[in-house]
Amino acid sequence: MSDQPGHAPRGPEPPIKNLFIRRPVLSMVISIVIVLLGLFSLRGLAIEQYPALTPPSVLVSAFFPGASAEDVADAVAAPIEQQLSGLQDLLYFKSSNASDGTMNLEVYFDPSRDQDLAAVDVQNQVKLAEPQLPAEVRRNGVTIKKAQKNILLMVALTSEDPAYDAFALSKYAKLNIEDEIKRLPGVGDAYVYGQLEFSMLISLDPDKLARLGLTITDVNNAVQEQNVTNPAGRVGREPAPPGTELTLPVTTIGRLKSPEEFERVILKAESDGSLVHIADVGEVILGSRSYDLVGRLNGQATALVLVYLRSGANALDLKERVVETMDRLERSFPTGIGYTIAYDTTPVVEASIEEVIHTFFEALILVVLVVFVFLQSFKATLIPSIAVPVSILGTFFGMSLMGFSVNSLTLFGMVLAIGIVVDDAIVVVENVEAIMAKEGVSAAVAADKAMSQISGALIAIVLVLCAVFVPVAFMGGLVGGLFKQFAITIAVSVVLSGIVALTLTPALCAMLLKNVHHGEKKGFFGWFNRTFDRITGGYVGNVERVIGRPKTFVACFLVMMGLIVVMFRITPTGVIPTEDKGFFMVNVQLPDGA
Repeated sequence: MSDQPGHAPRGPEPPIKNLFIRRPVLSMVISIVIVLLGLFSLRGLAIEQYPALTPPSVLVSAFFPGASAEDVADAVAAPIEQQLSGLQDLLYFKSSNASDGTMNLEVYFDPSRDQDLAAVDVQNQVKLAEPQLPAEVRRNGVTIKKAQKNILLMVALTSEDPAYDAFALSKYAKLNIEDEIKRLPGVGDAYVYGQLEFSMLISLDPDKLARLGLTITDVNNAVQEQNVTNPAGRVGREPAPPGTELTLPVTTIGRLKSPEEFERVILKAESDGSLVHIADVGEVILGSRSYDLVGRLNGQATALVLVYLRSGANALDLKERVVETMDRLERSFPTGIGYTIAYDTTPVVEASIEEVIHTFFEALILVVLVVFVFLQSFKATLIPSIAVPVSILGTFFGMSLMGFSVNSLTLFGMVLAIGIVVDDAIVVVENVEAIMAKEGVSAAVAADKAMSQISGALIAIVLVLCAVFVPVAFMGGLVGGLFKQFAITIAVSVVLSGIVALTLTPALCAMLLKNVHHGEKKGFFGWFNRTFDRITGGYVGNVERVIGRPKTFVACFLVMMGLIVVMFRITPTGVIPTEDKGFFMVNVQLPDGA
């Protein structure tokens, strides 16, 4: 074996103690497993613009026909609110009562509270309040469901045929589209906007009611009693007389289906034997349940289907599934009916994620270039460059375990982590090359000796960086919820970079690096080294001057700190920057009674 120039003859090399240098396949398998776990986890992560920040809420809905907003508040909302005060992790609740008799009560809980368990607690408390509610409210039912705040998109059903007005389109969407969308994975809720479903509207003449001694309650009771399905049993069932050969079910008319049948509902019988029907005191028409909410698109009557994203679902995948479902249903639409996506939140998410991904790859390329310029060796640059994808891809597995999503903050954390995760690998490579140049040993021996010297330092680096970011995860409130995923993402990537530096990096150093004396660099690298040496020399000279005049520079430092404090006080603050989402909303508030 020939000796390297400039070094004394070497005896037999010492044995390799480091397990990962002796078993490089083991270190590679560990990194491959980390990458595969990250790739598999990435497919199941939700994609959204920001983490879920709003507290979980439960919606309680009830309907009191014919009641004013004040009556609904006193008779419906108040009894329910009295039962909700002692709920676990309750933040607050608020109710909105409308003049059409509807009541919507939203109950908000601490962000740490599970929404499913919160809905069960609310349901139990509402059951305690039901005996105090009006009979009409109990008959219509009190609805309790998890409130959905993340609207994904709005499907607009339109028609060029005048025969399909907003009411007909709403009924078609209710019967043929709403349930299809609700069954899609990731849908939190979906419903047809407004209450344009067909209903029987009974208009009464108060003068005729007064002359006949009738009230609204009498009419309501008569409709409820006669618009029912009454089972009438069977004829010929056992025990039956001898000779009975058939058993026939008795079918009654059941629920009323047309305005004419409703008009024939009997209200009372007069002393002369005549009957008073609804047609005698009013009229019945087939209309919509409510005309208060109407959707229009480009001035045309339309039926709007609102689709909400379930918490933790992938917004982009769900949008694709909704479009595929609508394309499939459109093939069976009646002639003249079509659909369009009138409102879509996914372009903002796509644009935000795309910008961060572009920044990610730009940062990755810049980091590799900077490392190559300073290490000035392709093989030496390759080793820390491999640590970046292993650490970043493995971070997705940690995000999956923590229940995080792919959003602007987690991706931004990965962008910052790119410049951090290469540090450990660079420390290893530099130390190995220094030992090889100084002692003239092989790459494997140098890597083994380097790891015995710096393993503790690498672990300390990881712990120090984690100590910087992990405490952010314990911050409370909205800011803590916003930056928790950002900080933990960086911490996970740093831990993985430490694992790679302790396992894969020394094995690659032993396999790829060569003990070759290159001498003085020429060309670009020679110019760069000379320039960098001059800058370093200038910096050292300035430091010496600062040390020689400490009072002057301390005064300058204090002035700079004062300016920082002043600028901090006058700079506008906010949780997140204002973004252009590509649309604006106009809210017109009419006066009371308009």
